[in-house]
Amino acid sequence: MKRFTFPTPHELAALVRPDPSRPARRWLRERWLPLLAVLLAIAGVATLDSWLATCGFAGCPAPSQIRAFRPPEGGRILDRDGRFISRLTNIRRVNVPLSDVPPHVRAAFLATEDRRFYQHHGLDWRGAARAAVRNVAALGVREGFSTITMQVARNTFVARYFSERSMRRKLIELRMARLIESSLTKDQILELYLNVIYLGNGVYGVEAASRDLFGKHVGQLTLAEGAMLAALPKGPSAYTPRNNPRRALARRNLVLTLMADQGYVARPRAEEAARQPVTVAENEWRPAQPNDSYAVDAVRAFVDSVLGVKDAKNGDKETLRDAAVYTTLDLRAQTAADRAVRRRADAIARESQDYYGRARDPIEGAMVAIDPRSGDVRALVGGRHFERGAFDRALAAHRQPGSAFKPFVYAAALSAGMTPATMVDDEPVEVRTGGQVWTPGNFNDEYLGRVTLRKALERSANAATVRVSRSVGEARVVAVAHRNGIASSLPVVPAIALGAVDVTPMELVTAYAPFANGGVRVTPRLVLRIDAADGTPLWAGEPQPAVQVMDPRDAYQLTSMLRAVVDYGTGHTLRDLGVRGAVAGKTGTTNNGADVWFVGYTPTVVAGFWFGYDTPRPISGDASGGRLAAPAWADFYASGWREPAGGATAWRAPPGMEMRVIDAETGELATEWCPITQNEYFKPGTSPTSPCREHSGEPSDEIFDENHNRGWVDDITAKMEKALKRVFKF
Repeated sequence: MKRFTFPTPHELAALVRPDPSRPARRWLRERWLPLLAVLLAIAGVATLDSWLATCGFAGCPAPSQIRAFRPPEGGRILDRDGRFISRLTNIRRVNVPLSDVPPHVRAAFLATEDRRFYQHHGLDWRGAARAAVRNVAALGVREGFSTITMQVARNTFVARYFSERSMRRKLIELRMARLIESSLTKDQILELYLNVIYLGNGVYGVEAASRDLFGKHVGQLTLAEGAMLAALPKGPSAYTPRNNPRRALARRNLVLTLMADQGYVARPRAEEAARQPVTVAENEWRPAQPNDSYAVDAVRAFVDSVLGVKDAKNGDKETLRDAAVYTTLDLRAQTAADRAVRRRADAIARESQDYYGRARDPIEGAMVAIDPRSGDVRALVGGRHFERGAFDRALAAHRQPGSAFKPFVYAAALSAGMTPATMVDDEPVEVRTGGQVWTPGNFNDEYLGRVTLRKALERSANAATVRVSRSVGEARVVAVAHRNGIASSLPVVPAIALGAVDVTPMELVTAYAPFANGGVRVTPRLVLRIDAADGTPLWAGEPQPAVQVMDPRDAYQLTSMLRAVVDYGTGHTLRDLGVRGAVAGKTGTTNNGADVWFVGYTPTVVAGFWFGYDTPRPISGDASGGRLAAPAWADFYASGWREPAGGATAWRAPPGMEMRVIDAETGELATEWCPITQNEYFKPGTSPTSPCREHSGEPSDEIFDENHNRGWVDDITAKMEKALKRVFKF
């Protein structure tokens, strides 16, 4: 058997170049180069076919994705319970089922855009040939061959990945048309088309266009009006009846003629419709946004900051347009907050007008409500009347809080070892700083004398508060405020005791949260998560770690003191207006009456209201937070918030605290002769040890319980008197 051997180089050359007499270069040019060109062409076609089969680098949508697609209406902003609040973006479209579109409106589009829609499978070859012949005869483009299915492909999935017109986009469009035809029925494709088609003036779909042009639903359109809609896709700007009535009329009548020619409508009826004038609605239609608000604007800004709107090629823009944004807002609370700010600002404006004798600039207001346990924002109002993109005072307005800042002074005092029973002088005070003398006075120049810290905060005594602040040090007050959540720069000056600093409503409300939750700082949170239309997560927030910034016992003592403000002090307006239950809070008024505040809280909500002029000036001669701002809080709480049953139990005294019955006036241990007593909780080692030395003799009939409920004997006597009158009828 002959042994196999590899051919030599010369033998190989003979195999590939059988005629050695011909030059190698000539042979390569005549044989191999054409062959190589053919091979490259075959490879290119195969690559193109593979590229088209997968819809380019983006990938084809699955049939399930095609069936689930719904033209975006602007995304949804939802409240904490999943209730619809507003739209994320302002897309002028209203999706309707095909059954809501009258047959004559459907026929108008079919006759004009795709007469063989129900016969072809995405690409109308007969229509393409007819268009080619007519275009060649006209030596230009006179007729297109895009079918309704191709237009659906172009305006849905293809538009996400290809913004420019190109041959590759057209090829992908053809591929997508076939996929759509294989995934949807003809009626489903037509329904999608009637909702996705652009019809001019920023309007998409027949329902939105019907409302915009004729002021009515698509189901109410006449034959002439339906034909007018079908006239628009060819040139939405050129044929709009608002701007070009004559051209629109001619185009509409052409549509009616096509409908008659194709048997969709009897010719006499089409001719009668052609004689009707084109009339349009006086006002343009805008999607109703009944719950649009500063809070919604803040949500939109947040979504844009965390996701952004990138190049349309990557689909992010379309994704965001139909995203679902799950917020922490409470729709009921937000509605009540908007109403409370508007009502109270209107009332204050009338009072201010009486004070000045003429109308001034509009009184503005702002409001923030958060859950003190989580920082979740429940309501946010940035102004008296909402305007999209307007200045949001709740987040950005820096105003002086006045006495609403005092709780931080008393929180600093408690952390320094003082107690609610510590005595302080409330008498005129002078503070010398930098060679100048500052003499802060009390409201109406009324002084209480020597009082407990509880009484000083309850009555918002300026002189006493300044003495407390001076005693613990203004630096300590600033540190407490910053730890609790105020981010703005705070000057270490004596006037800080009375709130002569600038903070935003959001900062102030956030910084009150540790008082309500046992001393934990929270981070305001507005958005929980963002999902795409198909449920794919786009963004999810992570809870911020809890930071203990106050001793829980100090937080409890301060809350107890601020409850007294509401029950008996400057915040008693709430009780007068019918607010019941466990509520703590503080009023705030600047020296010249330019800003009025009330920040109140329960175990489940902290809400703060501010009112004033954008350019600071006195509101009126006797402006005060208790009289002007507190009613807004009462309005919001009564109509916008439901306190969970048993909510007050969250304010139980922390373990280890000692309860003592003390004399309310002296802060010492009560004796049987003290006329006004109360239960007070103390940290171990800080409770008073001496019995009251001021009162002796017979005890008073007035006795007070833990909640400082003065005059309960009188209340019981009055009730007994009424009962006796009913029984004995006298």
